Amino acid sequence: MRVLDRGDQLRKELEAARAAGATVGLVPTMGYLHRGHGALVRRSVAENDLTAVTVFVNPLQFGPAEDLAAYPRDLARDVEVATRAGAGLVFAPPVEDMYPAGPPGVTVHVAGADDLEGASRPGHFDGVATVVAKLFNLAGPCRAYFGEKDWQQLGVVRRLAADLSFPVEVVGCATVREADGLACSSRNSYLSPAERQAATVLYRALSTAALAASAGECDPANIRRLMVNIVAKEPLATLDYAEVRPDRLLLAVRIGTVRLIDNLGA
Repeated sequence: MRVLDRGDQLRKELEAARAAGATVGLVPTMGYLHRGHGALVRRSVAENDLTAVTVFVNPLQFGPAEDLAAYPRDLARDVEVATRAGAGLVFAPPVEDMYPAGPPGVTVHVAGADDLEGASRPGHFDGVATVVAKLFNLAGPCRAYFGEKDWQQLGVVRRLAADLSFPVEVVGCATVREADGLACSSRNSYLSPAERQAATVLYRALSTAALAASAGECDPANIRRLMVNIVAKEPLATLDYAEVRPDRLLLAVRIGTVRLIDNLGA
């Protein structure tokens, strides 16, 4: 395992790998890796000769009232998880390497992403798109792996790669869940034991609504009402949004002060 902290190092390593005939997989993360990240890495390892995991808590995608300072960080643990999953290198740059002049004067704006997470977190997807564009530029031709838990983000990244002609194949990977259905997330570490139990309401609401849809319920309002009613019965839960899209059910819920998102195919 090689741990790099400069963008020019990452570019040089991946260019050398491709020059030697290797294929490259990229797994961008914000660190504090969990089983979901491990599954992304293993998928990349199975499909590429060299897998690079990036670990960077991107300040551009956090709003003023969000948890940038408190976001969990443990690079040694991240390197261990990446190593066990078979990654060949970890890129963990400081903020000064990614944004050497401070907040960048040139950013990537994502049009049409102002609903769901875009409405709840203004500017979030511009921050995501900017950092992913930088990572794609540094990595060069590769396959990049993203989880479906962040469904809207996956769509944004696919548009980014297509619209800006990056030589990157974006690969979406199924959400990894705990035994009780809770989607793996770094933010789960914020939950108290009681909140952790309450957080299962997201999957219960989604799976109940998906079952109703598969049984023939075709009115989006009724399907949404099912999700809203189930979340409302959990005292520790506060609904942010519940949405029904043509092929996807999406939820954002606060459990105490912790905001969790999840989705399921309709």
